[in-house]
Amino acid sequence: MWYVLYVRLRYNYRVYPTPSQQEALARAFGCARVVFNDGLRARQEAREQGLPYLSDAELSKRVTAAKATPERAWLSEVSSVVLQQALADLNAAYRNFFASISGKRKGRKIAPPRFRSRKDNRQAIRFTANARFRVLDNGRLRLPKIGDLEVRWSRTLPSAPSSVTIIKDAAGRYFASFVVQTTQDETLPPAGAEVGIDLGLTHFAVLSDGTKVAAPKFLRRAARKLRRLQQDLSRKQRGSQNRKKAVVKVARAHARVADTRRDWQHKLSTTIIRDNQAVYVEDICVVGLGRTRLAKSVHDAGWASFTAMLEYKAARYGRTFARVDRFFPSTRMCSDCGRINDKMALNVRAWDCPCGSTHDRDVNAAMNVLAAGRAESLNACGAQVRPALVPAPREEAGILPDAACSTRSVEGISVLQCGEIVNTSTSAPSRGRAARRRAPPGWRPGRVPPGAGIPRRRSRRVGWSRGGCRTPPACRSRPAPAPPRPVH
Repeated sequence: MWYVLYVRLRYNYRVYPTPSQQEALARAFGCARVVFNDGLRARQEAREQGLPYLSDAELSKRVTAAKATPERAWLSEVSSVVLQQALADLNAAYRNFFASISGKRKGRKIAPPRFRSRKDNRQAIRFTANARFRVLDNGRLRLPKIGDLEVRWSRTLPSAPSSVTIIKDAAGRYFASFVVQTTQDETLPPAGAEVGIDLGLTHFAVLSDGTKVAAPKFLRRAARKLRRLQQDLSRKQRGSQNRKKAVVKVARAHARVADTRRDWQHKLSTTIIRDNQAVYVEDICVVGLGRTRLAKSVHDAGWASFTAMLEYKAARYGRTFARVDRFFPSTRMCSDCGRINDKMALNVRAWDCPCGSTHDRDVNAAMNVLAAGRAESLNACGAQVRPALVPAPREEAGILPDAACSTRSVEGISVLQCGEIVNTSTSAPSRGRAARRRAPPGWRPGRVPPGAGIPRRRSRRVGWSRGGCRTPPACRSRPAPAPPRPVH
């Protein structure tokens, strides 16, 4: 039995409608928005009144009945497919919302649908095969009740499209997005290399073979122009035509930055997929990093869109793609011996391992990501991937008897030696009655035991004041009480 694998792809092209066609598109955008809002309002009112959930068929009947009323008679000026697809978008929004609150949908929680506004900078309508749109022989796109649109064909479609979406972005540009279903086998010839990728800010991507890709920082380079355009926008009066023109200028500047970044990421991801049979990246929490002081640089890098490109291109061209757990210590682990070191500051770009290896921070992380990705792939196939036991070095096999002793001094006063400890305890004493019974005379919680000779300093974590002692808990104890003074 033979199975045919169908792949759904999306191709975007720039379209240039005439002024009359722009008016027809604006009319279609408005009708789709009104139908969406009417359906959402009807379901909200039914929920408030305790009525059953309105089905998709019921909403479709209401749209058909509204065309016969004087208030909604202008809905007949656009294609009925556009109105039905607006209801389909509303139904999809509700299904995603219900799946999110029930736990069937993974990821972040999704809010319920909201009303669409005519002031939104982005508008879109969709035509399916029932609308009988088609691409003419002269290269124009014929849409019902709109006309023949001029299309800038950058490449040919692999097959007949099943639907087309007309999009108007914030910069005032129009695009035609075709959905194509194809069975063409685009698997690339096998490649012998595998690569692990460590994403960062100084270098956008560091590969396990030592290649470093510098971060372009498109937003940072355009910051001066964006600042000037934003200042011009802030000086315009609200509601004026000059303010609308300034808004379009700012949107065009941001669109140019986004387009440049997207084009660069497409070229880089295609090169990586073409040259490597398997690609492994670290799963980065972009949402969490977007709340830090590095938020602007994180969003400028565009890690999420880049990894999404790698993932779908690997599936399309027959490559292997996997994500490594975000809590995997790729930076702190030595790629030679497997030792995990302490946390390092961001300014530490190279470090030495006790095994004698010298590592570049990013290259070492990429090599660990590659090793972890290979281990996960083998583990999925049932292979033994657990590393062998490594004997601990002699100096790390136990605790030396004098390891905790210290002769540090605070303000010229020597700290007590371990040999002077009278009562040794492995746990910090409590602040209750038992602690007062064990404490020397005159001692209270949060107070330095008398005779210690250490400046007073409170500690919130333990009953005994640490004072300046940084030794393990076994050495945090009180000295022997002083002998009573003789009475004369």
